Amino acid sequence: MNTREYKALVESALERSFAGAAGMPLEGLAEAMRYSLLAGGKRIRPILVLEFCRISGGDINAALPVACAIEMLHTYSLIHDDLPCMDNDDLRRVYGECTATLAGDALQAEAFGTILRSDLPAVRRAACAEILANAVGLDGMCGGQYLDMLGEGKPLTTEDLDEINSRKTGALLIAACQMGVAAAGGNEKMLEAA
Repeated sequence: MNTREYKALVESALERSFAGAAGMPLEGLAEAMRYSLLAGGKRIRPILVLEFCRISGGDINAALPVACAIEMLHTYSLIHDDLPCMDNDDLRRVYGECTATLAGDALQAEAFGTILRSDLPAVRRAACAEILANAVGLDGMCGGQYLDMLGEGKPLTTEDLDEINSRKTGALLIAACQMGVAAAGGNEKMLEAA
């Protein structure tokens, strides 16, 4: 498959996310989640998941929930990054600050739930969830965001910027590649290469 085909596959799967909440009391939260999730983008992370799964001998259709999960996690990070306490951009807050915060929180939880509810073998689901957790926690994306906030308004060295970017952006890109390998059941050497 080419990048365009991967993206279409991911977009179609994401479109089905949280669509069943219509008419329910939580419809507004689901709508806010879908608004940000479906706002577009390059879908680089899910495409990496699918391609690394393919080159590792896996089934891309079985890995599609993992690809969607990383996009949910990425979207959560964008929503929270737009909050007034961070970058204060109203792009992903059209439903209000409180709903945006909850939409981000829910997308983070749903990312892990999407992996854990997938049809992959349990050991592969666990590996994908662990890779994602490591990429977004203290030593990953959240740590990078914290360093970014600490450096706001201060002169930063190239090393400072590399440290921030390797956590904020790099950790999730690496995780996407490794999650594709894990979804395929790849070995340690393949994970290390990813």
